[in-house]
Amino acid sequence: MGKLDGKVAWVTGAGSGIGEATAMTLAREGARVVLTGRRKEPLQSVAQRIGGAARVEQGDVTDAARVQAIADAIKAAHGRLDILVSNAGLNVTKRDWPDITPAAANEVIQANLNSAFYCTIAALPLMRAQQDGVLIHTSSMAGRYVSLLSGAA
Repeated sequence: MGKLDGKVAWVTGAGSGIGEATAMTLAREGARVVLTGRRKEPLQSVAQRIGGAARVEQGDVTDAARVQAIADAIKAAHGRLDILVSNAGLNVTKRDWPDITPAAANEVIQANLNSAFYCTIAALPLMRAQQDGVLIHTSSMAGRYVSLLSGAA
């Protein structure tokens, strides 16, 4: 028996890195895990390693409508959502302050900040209905270190 038996977790950015490791750990603890990311193949690879406790819901979390559709699919498939791990994010190559453009800044803000809001807005009704849930948001190094680089939303 795992600590999270019967729980449903949604992990964004689940195809690699922190998201992948988080999804694997949640599944090992007994949670059913919904994996979201832009690239289908890495998500399917993670799902295959997890086994039957994983479900792939591919999508770009900078698209509020797609995020809501994923939350709706979670509700339809599981009837609940206990844990949201909002981990999706990106950075841009040219992120030195003299080089970054407004378009690049917008891309970072969409992926690192707006997506966290969209996922929270979609997850909260499920969690409020069951009067329980946990929101986990992965932060960048900007929370701990001052840098000459932009890019941390």
